Amino acid sequence: MTDADNPWSVAVTVMQIPETGLHREIEAGPGERDAMAALGGLQKVMAAKATLDLTPVGEGRVRVQGGVKARVCQTCVVTLDPVENEVDEAIDLIFAPASQIRELAESIDDGSEAETADPPEPIVKGIIDIGRLATDALFLGLDPYPRKPDAVFEPIVEPVNPDEHPFAALKALKTPPKPSRSRKSKGD
Repeated sequence: MTDADNPWSVAVTVMQIPETGLHREIEAGPGERDAMAALGGLQKVMAAKATLDLTPVGEGRVRVQGGVKARVCQTCVVTLDPVENEVDEAIDLIFAPASQIRELAESIDDGSEAETADPPEPIVKGIIDIGRLATDALFLGLDPYPRKPDAVFEPIVEPVNPDEHPFAALKALKTPPKPSRSRKSKGD
């Protein structure tokens, strides 16, 4: 069973990660892929795999490196037809106990922490959810404007009726009136 906000959950207990590290390869099942597609506004997620290395870096922190690869079906922004795209997104994050997050985030802002450019992610209840991490990375790797290779945007051009122009009424005012022909009688 999947959670709508967390469709691909693979928990790793931090206390069970050996000092030499842990290598994990995970793959989303059909139900998880369907839930990821619904959450990400995709037509379909045909495949989603992640390869991750979890390495303790001291003081209860864990570095997670690797990547996620996926094949997804998005909607073309021009034709609205289905478009298949490949996602290959790298992952390199530090996870830390919640009590260290503020201090580590401030040290990154000061430029003193050089391990990664991003602030650390929290370890929640002693667990790192690498499935959720892979899902987030997959969404970050999506093409924001998917387009079919041969799709070209051509705006619909409608002929302009000159009488419907916003300044047509002004033009009528500008045109001098035609002189009227009146006949004077001889008796005047």
